[in-house]
Amino acid sequence: MPELPEVETVRRGLAALVIGKTIEKITVSLPRIIRTPDDVRQFCMMLEGYAIDAVERRGKYLLLSIGPHLLVSHLRMEGRYGFYHREDPVEKHTHVIFHFTDGTELRYKDVRQFGTMDILPQGRHQELPGLATLGPEPLDRSFTPEVFIRALRARRSGKIKALLLDQSLVAGLGNIYVDEVLFQSGIHPEASGPELSDRQIVALHRAIVAVLTQSVELGGSSVKSYVNGYGQEGGMQHQLNVYGREDQPCPNCGTLIVKTRLGGRGTHFCPTCQPLHD
Repeated sequence: MPELPEVETVRRGLAALVIGKTIEKITVSLPRIIRTPDDVRQFCMMLEGYAIDAVERRGKYLLLSIGPHLLVSHLRMEGRYGFYHREDPVEKHTHVIFHFTDGTELRYKDVRQFGTMDILPQGRHQELPGLATLGPEPLDRSFTPEVFIRALRARRSGKIKALLLDQSLVAGLGNIYVDEVLFQSGIHPEASGPELSDRQIVALHRAIVAVLTQSVELGGSSVKSYVNGYGQEGGMQHQLNVYGREDQPCPNCGTLIVKTRLGGRGTHFCPTCQPLHD
């Protein structure tokens, strides 16, 4: 958390708020957020004086085009951006501030302090290991059922939930939406991914696209601390069928939702609608 819908919502907000703004200076109070370059002063000098030209997304990564550079930002668990005026009080856990020449500021806040920022040359984002191994974008037209079937068949083994969380299969899915798409497609999280039938994989593909599309339209899920660039919560948390609903009735059949742990992750499913064996 945040996952693809939340990062896409943040991207859209930032695109509306900061594109065209020129960075006057940058304040960094937690140096370990900055990974590349490993010198915070160099990080600031590389970006200061340039305008933000574009804000894009790849998987769960935000990509900000700033002059000849690409700022790659990963929010990890609880990182978030907020847009402020210079006179606004700086909140606790604010670690990076981009001060713009017009008196506004883009502030990065991260309670857990797991987020990262890297500067790369434009057009060379694939040099960052996390980006280099990402699978297809699930909301891109190129992500077809046929592509998904081939990718899943190429895996020799693995439980389907673990495979969906592996960003090299499909980019952007996390714990919340994997539970939701498995429920919508009627597939048990412990089912063997490569052994799913074509029919099941097509149903799973359809669920991935449908759930992520709905969540983007609703502004993501504010399950914990997530808010968009305007400080607003999303609305998808009110539409979740299984995630966070353990011991509550399944919306389809009334069976109580079960929560287990799979690969160290909390996993929610309906034992009736998602049988392990047909």
